[in-house]
Amino acid sequence: MAQLTRIHPTSVSLLEVLSMSVEALWSNRLRTGLTMLGVIIGIASVITVTSVGQGVQKATEQQIQALGTNVILVLTGVARTGGGISQGAGTASTVTWEDAQAIAKQAPAAQGVTAYLQRGVQVVYQGENNSTSLLGTDLNYPNVKNIHPKEGQFFSQDDLNAARPVAVLGSTVRNELFGENGTAIGAQIRVQSELYNVIGVMESKGSVGGQDQDDRIYVPLTNMSARIVGNNSLNGVAISGFWVQAKDAAGLDAAQFQVTNLLRIRHNIYPPQQDDFRITNQADIISAFSNIVGLFTVMVSAIAGISLVVGGIGIANIMLVSVVERTREIGVRKAVGATNSAVLSQFLTEAVMVSIAGGALGIGLGVGIAFGAATLFSFPFVISVWSIVAGFGLSFVIGLVAGVIPARNAAQLDPITALRSE
Repeated sequence: MAQLTRIHPTSVSLLEVLSMSVEALWSNRLRTGLTMLGVIIGIASVITVTSVGQGVQKATEQQIQALGTNVILVLTGVARTGGGISQGAGTASTVTWEDAQAIAKQAPAAQGVTAYLQRGVQVVYQGENNSTSLLGTDLNYPNVKNIHPKEGQFFSQDDLNAARPVAVLGSTVRNELFGENGTAIGAQIRVQSELYNVIGVMESKGSVGGQDQDDRIYVPLTNMSARIVGNNSLNGVAISGFWVQAKDAAGLDAAQFQVTNLLRIRHNIYPPQQDDFRITNQADIISAFSNIVGLFTVMVSAIAGISLVVGGIGIANIMLVSVVERTREIGVRKAVGATNSAVLSQFLTEAVMVSIAGGALGIGLGVGIAFGAATLFSFPFVISVWSIVAGFGLSFVIGLVAGVIPARNAAQLDPITALRSE
């Protein structure tokens, strides 16, 4: 009788495991690609969402900071009907230019104060007729609001004292009336029924909160009050509000406290009477917006995380199907000496490789989409290191977790039973 040779289990090196895994995945390219798709979409979504969210947040912070993070805005009160119904913000002429001047003199924390009066108007130049915002203000506006003339000059103290009809255009108004290459300085424009001489064009500040900061015309407050609005309060020149500049962001609370108390004294307001003015803090606006964007980013990232879970389930399903399809192959390998650990290692390696490859492609796709969005919508392109690291980490964990059960099933197959399968 021929003597039977006993086949001893043989160990397989890591390089051999990787080689066999790559060969198995490459021979089933379509299945491998479909398996990776869920991971690619999930990782790309996480990268894109976090990048776009951070970019939008940074762009908005830059825009608000360009207008000043160390300023507070004091607005007029709200007029109410006899039934107590609010008529909207700014409907009551409760704040005056004299209030702003008093704050500038008596509030130690106020480094600068500028008053303004704002209305929507029609502006005409030759054949162009556009709607814009007219802003009557004083000489402190450029420094307090951190915006200065790019061409020409801002109006002078003599212009303010004499209520001269001079105007400084925002860049949007200038482009609409004169074109980007047109000459605005020295031209005459008609605002409502009044003629104004253009003496300057302001630098561009872009949009904040959907409002174009360059779509406005600046004129002396005295001129606008007398010739455009024509309504003064009993206590002085009525204004829409005034900006108060503190030394830095840390001094905003002190400035707000001082302004509130001084205005209450000037307006004879005592508890429990309500204030006839409103104060808005720029730092609070930035903080609130950052919180909103952060919550939105977390919410959408959670949705993207669900995509990753779905991708992991897809990997597990495909690997389980692969075990069934390759039952005979597994039987042959175990019959010629492959150990349970070798089979386990190969199937686990295949799952991890599929997941890591999908994660790498997802990261590349996510970065590309984020860059395209930043370029298209003109906000900063921000990619955080943690999102890249998290992408690779999630890819590895998903492959590891999704491949455990299929790999274990493959390793536990009885070689005789596996060889009998068709």
